[in-house]
Amino acid sequence: MRYVENPPNPWQATHVEWLGEPPEARLEVFEEDATRSIITHNNSPDVGFDYSVNVYRGCTHACSYCFSRPTHEYLGFGAGTDFERKIVVKVRAAELLRRELLRPSWRGGVLVFSFTSDPYVPLEAHYKLTRRCFEVCLEFRNPVSIVTKSALVRRDLDLLIELNRQAAVEVFFTIPFHDAETARALEPFAPAPEHRFNAMRTLADAGIPVGLGIAPVIPTLNDPHIPQLLKRAQECGARHAFMSLLRLPGSVAPYFEQRLRERLPTKAERVLNRLRELRGGKLNSSEFGARMRGQGAYWQMIEQSFRLHCQRLGFNKAEDAAYTSAPRNTFRRPTPQGSLFE
Repeated sequence: MRYVENPPNPWQATHVEWLGEPPEARLEVFEEDATRSIITHNNSPDVGFDYSVNVYRGCTHACSYCFSRPTHEYLGFGAGTDFERKIVVKVRAAELLRRELLRPSWRGGVLVFSFTSDPYVPLEAHYKLTRRCFEVCLEFRNPVSIVTKSALVRRDLDLLIELNRQAAVEVFFTIPFHDAETARALEPFAPAPEHRFNAMRTLADAGIPVGLGIAPVIPTLNDPHIPQLLKRAQECGARHAFMSLLRLPGSVAPYFEQRLRERLPTKAERVLNRLRELRGGKLNSSEFGARMRGQGAYWQMIEQSFRLHCQRLGFNKAEDAAYTSAPRNTFRRPTPQGSLFE
């Protein structure tokens, strides 16, 4: 990785909408050009996708609960403030993606842009790596799914419209909190919930399928927000919704607990006790099938609330599930000379 001595300032780019104060911590950027692949195959049976693309590592949104924090430890960094301040940029992402889509083994599966980082971290306004990857996907007519907290996705509306016309696109906004105060406490540098909803509305008005991710559910803290979040998302044009229980793998648990006690001291003990109740006495479960959901009566109540409100508001209907269950087979490799029948 090449250390960038004077990294681009993400708060001064044309397309960045920074609402509130930027992080006080010094941002460090590392450009990685030795990456050999960009498509990651998912082997986890309880994750709802097979392939993901991450063009950044680390995330300046600084969500204290982010389960991806331990991935930074593989680079020799820390899972705490290093994850928020030391951002790795895969500068050859679009080139690698084109090379992998040209392989005979690739069959056009849905590419999920998210997992170890948000595809629209503020640095994206300068590097435009996510946008360039979408241009490659459009060239190959490869279906795309996006999970983000950022309103910067609106910048790429032109590409998303064309991708949706020629292949398939769906954009999920993760919005776990209805009020800005709680959001600011635990995801301090992510756009406020209302700005995410406004971006959702913009995309839906343009015909882009949008959805809501209530992730993570933090027991006693935001499970009462579920009805309001679903109602607001429905008003903004969302058709799909999912939720998942808070995951605290490895070093995420002590970091989250520290931040929770610092920023929401009167609620911390209640949250942690309830989480242990849902996790069989522990703060985390790493077992497939159990790590995304809890156990016991309280979790059953949360699931029932989510299910009933989804049903009432028309979320996750069978007729709207064509994209996620059986996307159109639109993938094709470009040729030097176009087909006479295109």
